Amino acid sequence: MDKKINLLVNLPSGFFSDSRLEKEMQRMAALANLRKTSHNTGQEIKEDLGWCDAVIMWAWPNLTDELLAGAPNLRFAGFINVTQTTARACFKKGVAVSEARRGWSPAVAELALALALNGLRRVSFYHMAMKEGSEPWVNDFPLDIDSRERQLTNRPVGIVGFGGIGQRIAQLMQPFNVKLRIYDPYIPRELAEKYGAEQTTVKDLIAQSDVVILCAANNEASRHLVGREEIAAFRKDAVLVNIGRSSLIDMNALVERLKKNDMVAMLDVFDVEPLEKDSELRKLPNAFLTPHRGGGIMESVQRILNMLVDDLEAFLEGRERKYVLTESMLTSLPD
Repeated sequence: MDKKINLLVNLPSGFFSDSRLEKEMQRMAALANLRKTSHNTGQEIKEDLGWCDAVIMWAWPNLTDELLAGAPNLRFAGFINVTQTTARACFKKGVAVSEARRGWSPAVAELALALALNGLRRVSFYHMAMKEGSEPWVNDFPLDIDSRERQLTNRPVGIVGFGGIGQRIAQLMQPFNVKLRIYDPYIPRELAEKYGAEQTTVKDLIAQSDVVILCAANNEASRHLVGREEIAAFRKDAVLVNIGRSSLIDMNALVERLKKNDMVAMLDVFDVEPLEKDSELRKLPNAFLTPHRGGGIMESVQRILNMLVDDLEAFLEGRERKYVLTESMLTSLPD
């Protein structure tokens, strides 16, 4: 590299003030002349796009054909997440695109495993009962063992969506020797075989699994992938874990099923976020809720920024990038 490029880093302001991200910011500063912004609209970012040779940003604002027409020097774009609209515009302009959403996968997969174990072993039930002083101690062993409390080992598990998160969950499940079923129409048969998984339909997966984990891509094709019929197919005392997107499931139909109190839902995502204070989900004893914490830990943020800087370095040095976004991957992006 003969001279530093101009790098626009458009991220929420906290990225620039958090001391835990100093190393990542220093890496960028060693490569480029930095301009740090927190633009939310196309009009706000327009002028800075015209200045930069490269950009690192989240998914907003969308970079349209019109905006990129005013960015004559832009050659590289690195995204934490990206929409189909932005990706297509970048490809059309010939911009090299890297995308780091897989950096969320390790943390999201670990939460999915934690929630699955929680639902099966009824950890949250017991925690709440202990706080209230109403916990069920075993007094007549084994007659008063609750049959709803089960081990994960050897259980049938279904994963809906088998991208980076789904594959990491499958890896974490291996020591438990689960019977794994998956649904993902975009993956090759060889990938399913690698994890010893059976490919099937969503409804059959649900009907044959004690634990169902949702982590499919967030796009129009996956909206209400788990609809009313699929929700009716859940086994008695099944554990549903949703660490994907709320749009994957018909939430009204799920609430109706949960009111029967014959299954458990472990939910990290919701139709409206923050979840409304008067949401029925807050009142259901078999709905366990976390406030969209899937990937949101500092290790994820540091990992993602380093992934994008790694690819920027590789691009500038003419080396192969690790986190390239290609046109064949567009279907996995939100519309």
